[in-house]
Amino acid sequence: MEYSSIFAFGLVAFGFLGMGPVTIAVDSYGPVTDNAQSIYELSLIESLPNVRNEIKKDFGFTPNFDTGKDYLEENDSCGNTFKATAKPVLIGTAVVGATTMIFSLILLLRKALGIQPEQILNLLNPYTLLGFLCGGSVIYWFTGASTQAVTTGAYRAVEYIKKNIKLDDKASLSASTDTSKEVVKICTQYAQAGMFNIFIAIFSFALAFAFFSAPSPTNNAPASFFISYLIAIAVFGLFQAIFMANAGGCWDNAKKVVEVDLKEKGTALHAAAVIGDTVGDPFKDTSSVALNPIIKFTTLFGLLAMEIAINPAMKGTATWVGLVFFVVALIFVFRSFYGMRIPKA
Repeated sequence: MEYSSIFAFGLVAFGFLGMGPVTIAVDSYGPVTDNAQSIYELSLIESLPNVRNEIKKDFGFTPNFDTGKDYLEENDSCGNTFKATAKPVLIGTAVVGATTMIFSLILLLRKALGIQPEQILNLLNPYTLLGFLCGGSVIYWFTGASTQAVTTGAYRAVEYIKKNIKLDDKASLSASTDTSKEVVKICTQYAQAGMFNIFIAIFSFALAFAFFSAPSPTNNAPASFFISYLIAIAVFGLFQAIFMANAGGCWDNAKKVVEVDLKEKGTALHAAAVIGDTVGDPFKDTSSVALNPIIKFTTLFGLLAMEIAINPAMKGTATWVGLVFFVVALIFVFRSFYGMRIPKA
């Protein structure tokens, strides 16, 4: 038995060690190809005088810019697929870690309460079902709030560009460093604002639900609430992350199909594909991958919070402390949506 455990541990460790470099390489391919395309477009190389002859002289071939743009677009679509397949692997590692933490919490409750876990951890316990519902609700709120932060920041950036940057035919095609910095500043500010609201809410929910799960002197059933909450966070988070990564990659690549394969750039079909990409980007690059730290933080911090909640010194006050943190969480949930909206002029 001892040797089989060592073998299983070694197999898992080998799998993670082998998976790590591959995942990093695959996930890096997408941004590299995406930035390569952006660098090409911003360089304005096609408009440089006598550029074809210079390239012929220095590198020995005559450039075909149209073919080069097609290759960059195709590589970008391949990078989108790579990113969409790599992100769920990262979420899977978070779920593995969360499972370990959840079992640690179950053992902690067995030791502290002196009961067998299966006495309270079952579907006949209403606290278990309530924990599942709350965990799923937090996951779907988080994905919506993170998408809202991206959307608001993007609208603010567009608003600034329309007011301060000339977009007519006479305007210079090269980007201004000062205005570009301002656009980056706007996006950073809204990313930080969205992150602050979400983090405080997640932190407060973990504390509130842990304190709500503190058993009373005569009833241990509430202790299953927080455990089922953590299980729901891991399970709902895993499948939601896979869905959002794949859906985002599909939206992004749909635009590439219209641009590269169908050659319909600038048409109504292309406009529709671009709208889809504005949904796909926060799906794939924000909400999906950000579920990784949410799962890890909630389970790790939840284990510590539950230790405090079941402490004998917290009897009689744990529910009230939990209620305070729950109200704080709801305030920041409200801020994550209505506080991030752009007011009408």
